[in-house]
Amino acid sequence: MIGGFQNIAKIPELKKKILFTLLMLVVYRVGCHIPTPGIDGAALAAFFSARQGTLFGLFDMFSGGALSQMSVMALGIMPYISASIILELMTVVVPYLEKLKKEGEQGRKKITQYTRYGTVILSIIQGFGIAVGLENMTSPGGAMIVPAGGWGFRLLTVITLTAGTSFLMWLGEQITERGIGNGISLIIFAGIVAGFPVGVANTFRLMGTGELTPFFVILIVALMVVVIGAIVFVERGQRRIPVQYAKRVIGRKMYGGQSTHLPLKVNTAGVIPPIFASSIIMFPATIANFLSVDEFPWLQYVVSALAPGHIIYTLIYVTFIFFFCYFYTAVHFNPVDVADNMKRAGGFIPGIRPGKNTAEYIDRVLTRLTFSGAVYVSAVCVLPNILIYHLNVPFYFGGTALLIVVGVAMDTTNQIESHLLTRHYESFMKKGFGKTR
Repeated sequence: MIGGFQNIAKIPELKKKILFTLLMLVVYRVGCHIPTPGIDGAALAAFFSARQGTLFGLFDMFSGGALSQMSVMALGIMPYISASIILELMTVVVPYLEKLKKEGEQGRKKITQYTRYGTVILSIIQGFGIAVGLENMTSPGGAMIVPAGGWGFRLLTVITLTAGTSFLMWLGEQITERGIGNGISLIIFAGIVAGFPVGVANTFRLMGTGELTPFFVILIVALMVVVIGAIVFVERGQRRIPVQYAKRVIGRKMYGGQSTHLPLKVNTAGVIPPIFASSIIMFPATIANFLSVDEFPWLQYVVSALAPGHIIYTLIYVTFIFFFCYFYTAVHFNPVDVADNMKRAGGFIPGIRPGKNTAEYIDRVLTRLTFSGAVYVSAVCVLPNILIYHLNVPFYFGGTALLIVVGVAMDTTNQIESHLLTRHYESFMKKGFGKTR
């Protein structure tokens, strides 16, 4: 595999794509350090350091630290992801969008255009909300985050943040078209990985103070390797349903008769369930930061129960992950459409009648797979909470972040392998990283 990567330099087209992708990611990281005008940076940093267990900490992770610095890219790519998910869910209930989805390339372009419009609208709404919220926020020491507020600051913040998200959206599309890998995913990947050096530095600092022993650090690294291996194993796992196509005689030629399979992923929903689950469960804690919790004992108990590390938080978190795994799989994969398309093409599952019985069979298999996938996602996402809050282990890479990082890395590696394979570097694929089972 390493020898195959050495052949990248021998393919000018692939080399250009990789260099272009790296350059665009560098531009993104530079933009994350350009501050929005009119904000006290020190007061903002103190505010975010006290709110790591809320939605602020979650969004800051996906924006690569841009939100805690309130840079021009503070909103990150989350408005684009939200608009994409909203449109995908609307295709189930809006016939026009469902028709566009089935029109192929032209329909996809139209949906992409609507996604861009939705991204701008969400950015304006979120930017205005952030601007108004910043005016009313103070640091733990009492310093105002926005020394001079007003409509001038609000309009400037909305324009700045919306322009930053629009530029990121364009940047991601350029990476997808002219670079290697999925641009939007790589931007999220770069934002998460940017925090890894800080985690490594903190680990060495704890070793220097004697809070962590070298043996314990080696154990943590070994655990990370095991978790990453488990993620790769499950993400590449498939349930292959055999499909047989009947022979058909058209004119003087015979078509069909071949055997193939219908691949069903163990984790069809991907990283959407933990992202949605984290957002919902952290929302009450975020709202409580703007209220006087001490005046309401019951609210104080609710906030503490929904804090990461509490058993109630873990149970609710896992419940939401299961719910969104099934919900997103049902939206993303329709067994009835698959069975109808298979029937029209003359295909059938051996031992299963075409049509309704095939759809019911696929649905049963998908339901069992989704349960296994939900258990796997829950285990990966709950592991960091157990290590950090119960065992006091500084596990900086885990949960949703680890799923995204490993998933994007595998997808990008697969695309590099595809380019190498088309150039007849078949030796690279002998021990290919992206082979499924």
